[in-house]
Amino acid sequence: MTTIKGPGIFLAQFLSDEPPFDKLSTICKWAASLGYVGVQLPSWDARCIDLKRAADSKEYAAEIREMVESAGLKITELSTHLQGQLVAVNPAYDTLFDGFAPKAVHGKPKERTKWAIDQLKLAAKASRNLELNAHATFSGALMWQTVYPWPQRPAGLVEDGFKELAKRWLPILNAFDRVGVDVCYEIHPGEDLHDGVTFERFWEATGKHQRCNILYDPSHFVLQQLDYLQYIDFYHSFIKMFHVKDAEFNPTGKSGVYGGYQDWVNRPGRFRSPGDGQVDFKSIFSKLAQYGYEGWAVLEWECCIKHPEQGAAEGAPFIKNQIIRVTEKAFDDFASAGKNPKLNKSILGI
Repeated sequence: MTTIKGPGIFLAQFLSDEPPFDKLSTICKWAASLGYVGVQLPSWDARCIDLKRAADSKEYAAEIREMVESAGLKITELSTHLQGQLVAVNPAYDTLFDGFAPKAVHGKPKERTKWAIDQLKLAAKASRNLELNAHATFSGALMWQTVYPWPQRPAGLVEDGFKELAKRWLPILNAFDRVGVDVCYEIHPGEDLHDGVTFERFWEATGKHQRCNILYDPSHFVLQQLDYLQYIDFYHSFIKMFHVKDAEFNPTGKSGVYGGYQDWVNRPGRFRSPGDGQVDFKSIFSKLAQYGYEGWAVLEWECCIKHPEQGAAEGAPFIKNQIIRVTEKAFDDFASAGKNPKLNKSILGI
C-alpha cells in the first residue's frame, strides 16, 4: 500500500487577469497559503506556462519547476484537456471546438487536428523536462453524437470509430512512451472514453498500449449513475491520476440524467465543491490506498453554487483529512507467534 500524495490543486479554473491569479508565481503562493502542496498546470494557458518552451528548453522547464518549488509546492502533472479534445472532433462540433484552437486553424479541421497532435507531442517532451511521470488529457470524440442512437447506428460504426481514434492517438502514446510518461485520459461524458467499456475498447484498439491509462474523477460517474467505487476495483491498475471533484444527482419527475438543457444550477446532476455533494470520498481514498495508488489527489474545483475561492480554501483541508497514512504492519501483529515451521506442521498435523 502507498500513501497518496496531496493535497494538490488544478489551476485551470482559478487563473484570471486579476492578481494573484494572473501569473504562476503568485497563484502558487496563493495555493500554498491555503495548504496545497502540489499544482496541476494547464498547458494551454500562457499565464501559467509556455508549452513549446518547456518542451524545447530544459533550462526554461527548470525555471518553471524552481518557481513552483520556491512557493513550497511541486508540479503534479501537466494537462492538455483542451488540445486532447481536438485530436478527434466530429464535424457536428467543428464550430464549437474551434474556440479551443488558434485562429489560424479555425474552419480547417485537418489542420486543427494536426496542431492538437503536435501539442500533445510537445506535452510529452515538456513532461520529461519537468520530471513528471503522468499527464492529463481528454480523448476527443468521433462518436459521442451517437451515444443514444436515433436513428440506429450503422453496423461497424463504433468499431471504425475506435479504430480511427486509436490511429490518431498511437503516435502520441508512442511519444509519451519514449519519455516514460503515462497518458491519463479523464473518463468524461462528451468524450468517446466516458466509462469503463469505452476505455477498454479504446485500450484494445491501441494494442493495449502500456501508456494508455486513466484519470479518475468520480463526479462524472455520479452524473452517469455508474458505480464509481466498483470502477476502482475493475480499473485500479490503470488509474494513475485522481481529480477530487464532488457531484450530486437529484432526479425529479421533470428531469433526469440528460438535464433538460437547463443551466447547471437547475440540473438534477450537478458538480459541487468537495464535501457538498454525494461522492463517498472516504471509500474512494480507502480503495485507492488499498490498491497502492502512487499518484496525487488533486482538487478540480467546479461548483454551480459556491465561490471558487471558498471552494479552494475548503478543498485543501478536505483532501488532507481524506488521505490515509497507510500502515506498515498488521493491527494484530502484537499477537503473532512468529515464524515457526515446526509449529505450522504441528498445527496442520503433517
